[in-house]
Amino acid sequence: MRTRFAHLIVIASALGVSVWAQEPAAAARPGGRGPSASNKGPTGPTGPAPRLADGKPDLNGLLNGGLSSQDISLNLMAGEQIVLTPAADKLMKGRRPKDDPEANCLPAGVPRMAPYPWRIVQQATHVFILFEANIHSYRQIFIDGRQHTPEANRWPSWYGDSVGTWDGDTLVVDTVGFNDRFWFDAKGHPHTDQLHTVERYTRKDLGTLVVETTIIDPGSYSKPFKVGYTARYDLKDDLMEYICAENNQDVTHITTPTP
Repeated sequence: MRTRFAHLIVIASALGVSVWAQEPAAAARPGGRGPSASNKGPTGPTGPAPRLADGKPDLNGLLNGGLSSQDISLNLMAGEQIVLTPAADKLMKGRRPKDDPEANCLPAGVPRMAPYPWRIVQQATHVFILFEANIHSYRQIFIDGRQHTPEANRWPSWYGDSVGTWDGDTLVVDTVGFNDRFWFDAKGHPHTDQLHTVERYTRKDLGTLVVETTIIDPGSYSKPFKVGYTARYDLKDDLMEYICAENNQDVTHITTPTP
């Protein structure tokens, strides 16, 4: 997948066109798979939301859709705003797309995800989120009633320490223990290791999953803010192999839009 997108980047760069403002999914996915930047993927299957034998909502399945990988502010909930601290604002203004960790084949972190399909695997004690891209990585969410690992025993990580509980038919995922290495988007919205996210996953029907995330990080933002998106289930698709290596040579072709 990365190779196909690289060809497009090289051609566009030769023409003096900025490509970083574009989501690569539509061009890179065969058959038009993967969401667009507008988050308007193909219509999902219809019918009531399925349930497991224990009565809990069944979140299992492959999905298309997620936050904009280019600019998280495009997914702000109504009435929400992003207010950076002065230090975070200075840090963001000094960042360049070619330095984006995700562009260099490192994990996207939370709540960002690459614009490719992803899969939820739900068990009695765990929920796993498998990503086709960027590096075939996964998240592990404990839903067995445990608390967060004590901070003294916790190692800062790309996806943090996630525990989930049920609020009616909504899975609420509380995550702490992040490192400060990933960006929220290609624009470079930063965070610190104080980041704390609260995600709410609600399967509205057979084909629709609504996700809302509250981002709390007093180290980078003056107040919390909420982002959200709607993902679509695809009952007939599967994750494909996606190879991305840290020696990605294509980042030198990523250009910053001219003001």
